Amino acid sequence: MSLKRREFLELAAATAAMSMVGLRAARAQSADVIRVGIAATGPRTSDPNQTTQGGDNWATEQMYEQLVRPEDGTFATTPDQYVPTLATEWTTSPDAKTWTFKLRQGVQFHKGYGEMTSDDVVFSFKRAIKEGTNTTILSNIADVVAKGPYEVDIQLKTPDVNLLGTSIFCNNTSIVSKKAFDKIGAEKFATDAVGTGPYELTRFDNQWGVAMKRHEGYWDTKNKAKIASAECVYIADTTARTLALLSGDVDMIEAVRAPGWVDSMLQRDSTLKFDMTAPGSFNTLHVNLNRKPFDNLKVRQAIMYAVDRHAVADALKPMGGFTAGLQPDFFPAGFKTEDLPPELQYNYDPDKAKALLAEAGFPNGFDFDSNCSQREDYSSIMLIVQEQLRAVGMRMNLHIGDHTAYHADNHMDKNTLALHSSSYPPIPTQLYFQQLSTKSEVKADGKGGINYSHYGVAMPGIDGLLDKALQSTDFKSYVDYCKQIELQVLRDLPLIGMSTLSFTVARNARVNLGYDVKSGYARWRFHRATKTA
Repeated sequence: MSLKRREFLELAAATAAMSMVGLRAARAQSADVIRVGIAATGPRTSDPNQTTQGGDNWATEQMYEQLVRPEDGTFATTPDQYVPTLATEWTTSPDAKTWTFKLRQGVQFHKGYGEMTSDDVVFSFKRAIKEGTNTTILSNIADVVAKGPYEVDIQLKTPDVNLLGTSIFCNNTSIVSKKAFDKIGAEKFATDAVGTGPYELTRFDNQWGVAMKRHEGYWDTKNKAKIASAECVYIADTTARTLALLSGDVDMIEAVRAPGWVDSMLQRDSTLKFDMTAPGSFNTLHVNLNRKPFDNLKVRQAIMYAVDRHAVADALKPMGGFTAGLQPDFFPAGFKTEDLPPELQYNYDPDKAKALLAEAGFPNGFDFDSNCSQREDYSSIMLIVQEQLRAVGMRMNLHIGDHTAYHADNHMDKNTLALHSSSYPPIPTQLYFQQLSTKSEVKADGKGGINYSHYGVAMPGIDGLLDKALQSTDFKSYVDYCKQIELQVLRDLPLIGMSTLSFTVARNARVNLGYDVKSGYARWRFHRATKTA
């Protein structure tokens, strides 16, 4: 039998993949271990206060818990959708500045570190506020105070009607054992942190991954992990990761979010299952208002009519999704196209785009340069945009390069149309603050934020409305102000919502997660999962 070159390369990659996981292959067929292939080179930390990469969060999701959380496989889009976890109930003051949580009694930490109490909650929050990786959002917390062993007050500097989503259901505010931290020290805690989740850490290997076993003393006896062991194995190479799944060495892998990937996988194995979050990442296009002629509103409107955003979303299907504004229509501040004023619907109309360019003084169009990341999701979208802009006379010279260098250049204000991909919960002010507020304006020295359009500085922005939203003491007022922001951004067009892109996992049909993945962060829990041998 002869091998074609492509088959040879795939076989070599498969061999490499099998070599990477070594003897684990023999255990892979066991129904008592669930293994996920992570698209990264290795774990950085098991400390939920310190995680910065999505891969680490797959493991921390199994080992740690917060005071509240949404139902598995979803985002909570309104405050009433959060369910009790380590807290059993909570109340908020009329000014939305003091939140009181009653803690669940009898919750046991891993490895015999005893019962969780308010001391652990206070310790976890204060540590996250002081030295975690999400200090900006947590900076609104003025103090965390124990009111006895099973009750905690969280006092805020300004109101936050979305505290459950912004700060409580947050990886960085997962509750860890103060007793364990004091005993083993900060350095070792990075690879041996102790939580209350359905799985506990048994092995941390920065060359291989993270192994966990079922927490036999888990407080929620009805949801005690059904599979005895869980492993997060790091396989950065796409081909190796794919073949590890097809060979049965891993049960699930993080997907390649590019056009055609799901179809190509199904051609290899039609029994595979795909779990996708909606919306996943928000792909936004920043229009640099300091670059001519993009300071001209008619030019920005021409972009909106020239780019068929439905076509962009369709090209990324089944992972891609359309947004009429910046937020998906099922998020609190989102709009459906038909609910927008007609002048803000921007239905695809290349003739109208050409007319607007002529009115702006560019009857023959113009040329400009722009940068793009080589990562599949970035380059796929921007190549479509390039072709659609060219059709109306906006000739974009697209420079595609290294992903890390691309972001570094964006942070130094070196781009014209900068595509950005971020994931957000249904807390719209987080996107507005990070990508549109004056406080987040990009700086040429790299010390600014990711407001690459200079909105609010080059032209009036949404800072006033954003302040009102953040000062709201009831959820309805908050959503009303956010909807006003959506409309103002569609009038000014400093930022264009290009598409959403689901986080996707390909799963062996032998594994049943025990729930459907509908939305949420790029990680999901294994405690309800079952597996056939």
